Amino acid sequence: MPEPIEDLWPPFGLTITCGPVTLTPVRDSDLPDLVALAQSGIHAPTEMPFGFPWTLGSTDEVRLRLMQYHWAQRAGMKPASWTLETTVRFNGEVVGCQSISTRDYPVTRTGETGSWLGRRHHGRGIGTLMRQTIAAFMFDHLEAAEVTSAVFTDNPASFAVSRKVGYRDNGVDRLKRRDAEVALSQKLVLTAETLSRPRHPLAVDGASHLRAFLGLTP
Repeated sequence: MPEPIEDLWPPFGLTITCGPVTLTPVRDSDLPDLVALAQSGIHAPTEMPFGFPWTLGSTDEVRLRLMQYHWAQRAGMKPASWTLETTVRFNGEVVGCQSISTRDYPVTRTGETGSWLGRRHHGRGIGTLMRQTIAAFMFDHLEAAEVTSAVFTDNPASFAVSRKVGYRDNGVDRLKRRDAEVALSQKLVLTAETLSRPRHPLAVDGASHLRAFLGLTP
């Protein structure tokens, strides 16, 4: 009998559940739902919350960028540098993605969060809960010292979510966003002490296999 895919690729064995929210590493079977969700809209056409404007262009361009990105992140995972992209489900429905990215994690114990949520799911508290969930997982199961993030200063909704989770200001960067456009990016930092924990307990499966895959000692 062939080995289960979770044995061949340990990240696939991870499941993080917090109340109605479940985070699982993005699989190919998730991509059709994620593509449809992204194509239906993540933000207003006049806005751009991402440093790389991957949501611009035709629906075919958005589809290709999304799929290539997820395949590349999965293929590039190694202890020295990794991005864990998870599919977020709310009461079983795919609503967006939540990620954590890091370099030299066994030494730095620092990861950067990133996320997106289908526009029709905004304003329901899902964005706050999914970020609380990944942060609590990082602190409780991967022994993070801090979790960082960033938000453009013209994105008050995302800024409000970061404040609810417990992030604190950590400097400002001037970045190119769209062609010939400069934007101010507020850097943020979160610690276990400042994290506003979700009211639901975390249930985590597969963390030990993920830790071994990422070269983390017991």
